[in-house]
Amino acid sequence: MVDKDDLRQQFTEAFEGADYPINSPMDLVPALPQGPGTKFESGDFSMTAMELNTKLGGGDFPYETVDDFVDDVMEQLEEQDLI
Repeated sequence: MVDKDDLRQQFTEAFEGADYPINSPMDLVPALPQGPGTKFESGDFSMTAMELNTKLGGGDFPYETVDDFVDDVMEQLEEQDLI
């Protein structure tokens, strides 16, 4: 089972270093500890940043804050029954 709070924390820590507002997924890459290969794991959920980008579609850019971005990521993952 996925610990959504843990996953949200992982996303926040990975993406908080980006220069907000962000206008595209490419704005996030420099902030990621292992670039697009940065992995997020909780329970039976495991996905790299690159996989997230392909699963989540275009997103609702621009995002003004890390919380806005992470909220949208979590919502999309839930809507697709990935978490």
